[in-house]
Amino acid sequence: FRAKSLAGTKYVAIPEDRVIPQLLLTELGLVDADKPYVEVRDDCARQHRSPAVELRVDGPGGRTLWPVLTVTQGALILACLPLVEAPPGPRPPLPSLASVSQGLALLSGLQDFLCGTGGKPEPDVLASRLAALPSVLLQVCPLGRPLDTPPPAGSVPAAVAPSPGGAQKQPAWKAGVHRGRAVVSVALTEKVRSMQYSKSSQQDIWDVYGMVMCKCEVEGVLPNVTVTLTLPPNGSPLQDILVHPCVTSLDASILTACSVDENDGSAFSGPYKFPFSPPLELFRLCSYTSQ
Repeated sequence: FRAKSLAGTKYVAIPEDRVIPQLLLTELGLVDADKPYVEVRDDCARQHRSPAVELRVDGPGGRTLWPVLTVTQGALILACLPLVEAPPGPRPPLPSLASVSQGLALLSGLQDFLCGTGGKPEPDVLASRLAALPSVLLQVCPLGRPLDTPPPAGSVPAAVAPSPGGAQKQPAWKAGVHRGRAVVSVALTEKVRSMQYSKSSQQDIWDVYGMVMCKCEVEGVLPNVTVTLTLPPNGSPLQDILVHPCVTSLDASILTACSVDENDGSAFSGPYKFPFSPPLELFRLCSYTSQ
């Protein structure tokens, strides 16, 4: 393929399509079962950094592809090659590479899209999802940069529509806008920590750690969405609220409630309104505690 950069155009030779899968299968130990030791894979001088593998295209001492990220689901192998912008020499640690995190998130999303929640779809279902995969990749990974993860359980997203007219300008990072029925998905997760003393002289105590995840598919270039949280009857007020930077405005009384202060009966008890302009991907809208 041809790669263009500020320094000019560089041509990189890539072997035939069947070579890379063969190297990948060998690296993962899925071929040549009668050969438990393969020098190009099992040499003690190599450092294995799963899930990032190294493919030696020309054998030992030759050209390499690194890091090739892989996710295996039954007989299905998903792999991608993130772009690592680093000088030649000692390889940087994997946690420091943002492209590795993006690649793993993309592969995990593709795995959910193809296999669904059950993990083993029927062959005809898998075939239909594989047929839809190119159109999904065009939306979630335009120009090779992941903007979002694929939809779960094999649901094919609506086609990317051109930017609508109006005063708002289409952001460069947003490949398209959602058209159709608006969907706002909210998932609330709470964990309860309690200490029970089994003593009449010592009162049991408990507190709650909560998190609200949100995914929005709404029309418009920069849409406005508001999510409201309402406490149940006799519910304890929320404290230590942290919000995502996309939240545009918030009542000061919501942010001032802190668990280190003495319990105040006049503390703000909702409803808690969070207006925001949502990003494309799934994000954490807010986190909180309650005592």
